[in-house]
Amino acid sequence: MLESPSDEASIRLPPERQLAELLGVGRRTVRQALDVLEEEGLIWRKQGQGTFGGQPAPLVDMAAKRLAEHTNPLEIMDVRVEIEPALARMAAARATPALIQQLERLALKAEQSTDAASWERWDSAFHARIAEASGSQLFIAIMEMINGIRQSPSWRQFRARVRSNGRNALSVEQHAAILDAIRRFHPLDAEAAMRAHVTSLRDAVIAEIGGVAKASPPTEG
Repeated sequence: MLESPSDEASIRLPPERQLAELLGVGRRTVRQALDVLEEEGLIWRKQGQGTFGGQPAPLVDMAAKRLAEHTNPLEIMDVRVEIEPALARMAAARATPALIQQLERLALKAEQSTDAASWERWDSAFHARIAEASGSQLFIAIMEMINGIRQSPSWRQFRARVRSNGRNALSVEQHAAILDAIRRFHPLDAEAAMRAHVTSLRDAVIAEIGGVAKASPPTEG
């Protein structure tokens, strides 16, 4: 179904009940399968509109593209430092066994990544799932925008430079600390672990920007 040809950017899938009848399985099985497909970026969901296969909503892509042209990595990290600790706190307060299992799977996928594209995919999914678990539609929209910006070529190139010197290994450890706090249903620990994580990412961005500035020849005038 997801591989069916279409001229549209996205294909709207039937409701869970119809999918269950079509496939001859229970709705719980369908729901679990859709969760996995969403984590892997093959489908996306829009509250009140349904589930779609293919690319995310074009308006979100366009807005993210415009922002990517007028913002910089440090601005993005400043926003993340402000909102992601709160998202982790809310996620820990609302955590369910299903959420914990999903985060465990995403954290493992990120840890097992062997290339930059794979890391970006699973790292983004890990943070996006925490945002979704917060239950805040505004914060979810902000994180969707940030993840859209992260897909821009300029951001990917910058992230590739930042990911040197064991950066991913440190992020894996920090993901584990965030996950542990959520698993224990401890909002304050989750908030602190996420703050430590995104602050260290911002510090790496600042260091990279400083390194680029030092490497650039002085301008005359």
